[in-house]
Amino acid sequence: MGVKVITKEQAWELRHTVMWPEEEFDYIKLPDDDEGIHYGLFEGRELISAVSLFIQGKDAQFRKFATLNDRQNQGYGSRLLASVLNEAKRKGAKHICCNARTNKIPFYEKFGLVRTNVVYRKGGQEYVVMERFC
Repeated sequence: MGVKVITKEQAWELRHTVMWPEEEFDYIKLPDDDEGIHYGLFEGRELISAVSLFIQGKDAQFRKFATLNDRQNQGYGSRLLASVLNEAKRKGAKHICCNARTNKIPFYEKFGLVRTNVVYRKGGQEYVVMERFC
């Protein structure tokens, strides 16, 4: 099992499969995907989990974090997120945030992220912005 940089196309495939399979494929693409660094966690050749990291100066944001449904709650996502948080810090980020689905708040709290007061709805899901300082 290992974490490595992947292409945006690999990230798109996993995002679509896990997050929004009922939507058109382009729905999961981000306008700034070319500016992000996309990471994947592999078991053998199988991409299990993916997340995209965007860094601007001292601020970083991870987005579109997805783990195959049948591999969730087995530590794959935790291993990937820990790696990406360390990578953001290594690249000079002092602040990192994400837009978390509200049902995933406890997962992100395990990594030191805390809720902000920013809450919104998109695609029938409720999200909260979470952050931590490195």
